[in-house]
Amino acid sequence: MHSGKEIMSAADIERCLDRLACQILEQVPEHESIALVGIQRRGADLAARLCRLLSERAGRALPCGELDINLYRDDWTTSKSTPNINATRIDFPVEDKTIILIDDVLFTGRTIRSALEAILDFGRPRCVKLLVLVDRGHRELPIQADFTGKTVSTERDRQINVFLKERDGLDQVVLN
Repeated sequence: MHSGKEIMSAADIERCLDRLACQILEQVPEHESIALVGIQRRGADLAARLCRLLSERAGRALPCGELDINLYRDDWTTSKSTPNINATRIDFPVEDKTIILIDDVLFTGRTIRSALEAILDFGRPRCVKLLVLVDRGHRELPIQADFTGKTVSTERDRQINVFLKERDGLDQVVLN
């Protein structure tokens, strides 16, 4: 357990991902066009989980990739720290795909703007839909999620931390 107010437990996260997988299959009837791309780091972990769920339900393996957006950020040249570069792995053609872009928390929208720019370097998908585990509001850009696990109203100076067992040893979402 991490300090702060728990807003999602491991069971909540599991139920949420199951529901989101069902929503994707309902809203994207051309299942063969679905490809998942998770934003490094926890978005990639969530994408891998959703890929397993969706592949099981669709009866076929769906493509899943990982995207590092650090060099696409609009603030990296003014940041005092050097960006920590993670892996980008999109080893499938994005053309004619419905890309489900996955991140853990949607806040200002700037990470998603960077991710959209990065995806376009791989080609032109049929469309891109955004899935987030938590939407906390406070957008600075006109970006919204197509699939949302949980919406949480927060003050701007608060923080939402997502912990996932692949990276942190447990599943939990905490408001600090």
